[in-house]
Amino acid sequence: MKDFAAIDFETANGRRSSVCSVGIVIVRGGEIVDRFYSLIQPSPNYYTEWTTEVHGLTRKDTDGQPSFPEVWAQVAERIKGLPLVAHNRPFDEGCLRAVFEEFGMVYPEYKFYCTLAASRRHLRLPNHQLHTVSAACGYYLEKHHHALADAEACAAIALKIL
Repeated sequence: MKDFAAIDFETANGRRSSVCSVGIVIVRGGEIVDRFYSLIQPSPNYYTEWTTEVHGLTRKDTDGQPSFPEVWAQVAERIKGLPLVAHNRPFDEGCLRAVFEEFGMVYPEYKFYCTLAASRRHLRLPNHQLHTVSAACGYYLEKHHHALADAEACAAIALKIL
């Protein structure tokens, strides 16, 4: 796969619709041609202690940030016609579907691929967590759970094994 958009979401709480940041890496012809990152005011707008422990974001970071529809307006054209790739597709696709539903937006039935599932099929590793798989593919993830860094790691994996 040489043309795709790697995507990663972080959420504010246990609801998949509560996306609070998104990272997108656009790959064309096997090369990264664009990167996009944005904080998002989540819906519902509250954070749990455990999600903040994971990614470090709090309501202070996202109050006053654009809503998902405003952010997605900047993303939609970038990813038009491209399949989406995520590490643990069920989570990121679930977030995307849930936040579209939360805002009454029509979901465009994006085609998703999963680097987690692919890594389990193709790589013998002690685990298949994003940082382990990306390191095995030559990308050393320094800011795990930062949506753009995670999307970059996912893109590196996809370029190696998809």
